[in-house]
Amino acid sequence: TKQKERILACAHYHMIFTFPSELNGLWLMNMKTMTDLLFACVRDTLFEFFSARKHVGGKPGIIATLHTWGQTLILHPHIHCLVTEGGLHLMRWMETRQKGYLFPIEAVMMVFRGKLLDSIHKAVEKGMITLPPGMTMQQWKNLKNKLGRKKWNVNIRERYDHGRGILIYLSRYIR
Repeated sequence: TKQKERILACAHYHMIFTFPSELNGLWLMNMKTMTDLLFACVRDTLFEFFSARKHVGGKPGIIATLHTWGQTLILHPHIHCLVTEGGLHLMRWMETRQKGYLFPIEAVMMVFRGKLLDSIHKAVEKGMITLPPGMTMQQWKNLKNKLGRKKWNVNIRERYDHGRGILIYLSRYIR
C-alpha cells in the first residue's frame, strides 16, 4: 500500500536486469557485496540513459526489487524495476523523446554489462570479493573477458499507462 502511494501519475515501464549464471559462485560467496554492486549498476545504468538528452534528459522515478530465484526455485538473481517514462530536470518533468519506446535494449545491456563487470573486477582487486574455491585470479579474468563478449539478459517490457499493475505483480514475489 505504501508503494502504491509513491507511484507517480505517469506512464511506466517494467525493466528486468539479470545477473549471469556464470557468476553464481561469486554471488554465493559474496551475497551482500554482490547485491550492493548489482543494485548500484542497475541504478547507474538507468540514470545514464535517462539523463541523456537524446532519451529523456531527467532523473527517473524507480522502484527496484531483487529476486534471487527463478520459477524453478534455482539461484537466479535479477532486479525488477518499475521506472517512470519521463524524468525530472530542474523541477520540470521531461517526457521521453519517443512515445511507446524507452531505450535501445542492446545499448542498455552493453552499458549494464560493462558497469557490473568493471565493478566486480575492482572489488575483486581490492579484496572486497572472495573468489570461489579453486578459482584463480587468471580464471576470473578469463571469465570476465568471456562474459564481456556474451549477450546478457536485460529486458524492457511494454509501456503501462500507470505502474500499479507492475507493482502488484512485483509485490507477489516479495510477500
